[in-house]
Amino acid sequence: MVRRLTVTAQLQTPSHRWALPSSLNQTTGVDVRPGDGVDAIVARQLEESGQHILRVEVGYQTSEGNQKTLRKFYRFNVSHPLSIEDRTIRSGDTSCFVSIGIDNLCNQPMVISSPRFDCTDGLESFRVGRISPTKVNTSKGSRTSATDLFDSCGLLEPNSSFRFLFRVTTTEDKKTGIACGDELGKVVIEWQKTMGEKGKIVSSPVCCPMVHPLGEGDPSSSNNKNLTRIMMGIGGNEFVVHGSGLSVDVAKVAANRAGGGSVSVTNDIDTLLPVTVEPVQPPSSLRLADPEEMNFLVVNHSTRSMDLQLQFRLNHMSGVAVCGKSYKNLGEVAAGGGSVVAPMKLLPLVGGLLRVQGCCVVDLRSGKEIPQPPLCNIFVEQ
Repeated sequence: MVRRLTVTAQLQTPSHRWALPSSLNQTTGVDVRPGDGVDAIVARQLEESGQHILRVEVGYQTSEGNQKTLRKFYRFNVSHPLSIEDRTIRSGDTSCFVSIGIDNLCNQPMVISSPRFDCTDGLESFRVGRISPTKVNTSKGSRTSATDLFDSCGLLEPNSSFRFLFRVTTTEDKKTGIACGDELGKVVIEWQKTMGEKGKIVSSPVCCPMVHPLGEGDPSSSNNKNLTRIMMGIGGNEFVVHGSGLSVDVAKVAANRAGGGSVSVTNDIDTLLPVTVEPVQPPSSLRLADPEEMNFLVVNHSTRSMDLQLQFRLNHMSGVAVCGKSYKNLGEVAAGGGSVVAPMKLLPLVGGLLRVQGCCVVDLRSGKEIPQPPLCNIFVEQ
């Protein structure tokens, strides 16, 4: 007779160790008669790839009262059946588009079901591009077409891929926008193999990307001369402020620096742009030779107040000019996020798709000039 039999199990993953409880890991144990046996089932959802080790330890007491132990180690490798890649594009101060690519790495077909994007607190996501099934009229009534049934079944062949698009936005109770480095959430994909085996895979956290007003290179490495050229629309850079989230990024970095938080050495965008200018709800189109008033939000992100002047310099503008004075004195603008809205009247000179550029902010107290990136694109109708 084996007395006080206990079984303890532990799963070792590449980064953690997990205790696996069972009905036989009680402190008192169970007695097992000769020829009999007991079973214990342990379970744990696998969340990592790589080598795993299941460590099982059996403890029992012999008839002489001696305590014995027996250990067994079971090694196995875990690989991801799917590969998940994400690409995030910003679409304003409060929203991003997240494109998710899924590749089938197995040698058998899989069915992808319930793809979703689990957002962090203060954010919500919406699936973009969901196709409504087409109804086909038959003698027995309307039914979904075979093509749409196949497209919606989620069947993913080996070495094939799916792509899903989600729009992530802030909720009504979130007072701030989405800045660079903010965690947006995780992608959750549920799958099922041909033999009914089910699983779920969760991606690594998806974060909001950094704005690159100077291009995809290092935004802090350019000198003032190159900064002026690129920010005035010279050099082929297609960046515009409207819809980029630039002001939110500058505000976050400036707040971290003022609060003594960590700031990346490659992200000194708050010193590059201590003052930002952003168009407020710019019109999508203008009429040729018809002046239109536009409002511009000027924000002081620095740690000192400034006496600012907003300028539009004609030699750096293209296709659009300012109607009337090309500058406006904004007065004293408080530090740490102080702002003022400045109206300016613009006059389209040529038709087509144009960029509003040539904007510069001057601190009248120190004489410092702060060139601004191109502000927005507008379409001028003939």
